[in-house]
Amino acid sequence: MNRDSHKVLIIDDEHQIRRLLRMTLEDVDCCVIEASDGETGLSQIVVEQPNLVILDLGLPGMSGLDVINDLRRWSDTPVLILSIFAEEKNKIEALDAGADDYLTKPFGTGELLARMRALQRRIKAVSTNLYHFGSVEVDLPNRRVSKNKVLVKLTATEFSLLEIFIAHRGKMLTHRFILTTLWGARAVMKTHYLRTYVLRLRRKLEENPETPKFFLTESGIGYRFIPEDAS
Repeated sequence: MNRDSHKVLIIDDEHQIRRLLRMTLEDVDCCVIEASDGETGLSQIVVEQPNLVILDLGLPGMSGLDVINDLRRWSDTPVLILSIFAEEKNKIEALDAGADDYLTKPFGTGELLARMRALQRRIKAVSTNLYHFGSVEVDLPNRRVSKNKVLVKLTATEFSLLEIFIAHRGKMLTHRFILTTLWGARAVMKTHYLRTYVLRLRRKLEENPETPKFFLTESGIGYRFIPEDAS
């Protein structure tokens, strides 16, 4: 990571957590800013314009969820939740509010940095209309997909789902988000439809659909597209 291009704001009321995160992030050459409450954190976002916000949900006064709801009215700055709340409902609530990813405390620094790299890949500007992952090439404007240079036929819905995954690569996407994006609010309970289409993408684009490398399941929450060698 480049210090000049990757500025991280930590919003957490625990001094020890902020200290640990600062040491971890500065070791990989990040510029680190700190805030101990939500109101200060939002002000820092305006002033400092960070590339990433690491946010605790259990803040004093203004909760982390309130911070996300406020932030998403005027900014798409990526937000990585770092919280002691490990229940599925907490994760889904934060992700549906607009968080980009969710990691529970205690956490491994290796996983934290990997999540950050995934978010960085997602927001990196793409300088070509062609998108690659593994042996797959996606021509977004012409809606053409090939694997090992052989044309792959996708239905309109399959391609739309692939577009969602590419646009949000590295991000944990809830069932609700994907379903409402594809079919509208009335489809939020039809997770079986979504499972079917994800399975179709795996069969057509993964090298081994039984052990997918790119289209990963987040148990009970949704899916994540991880194109490790994407360009």
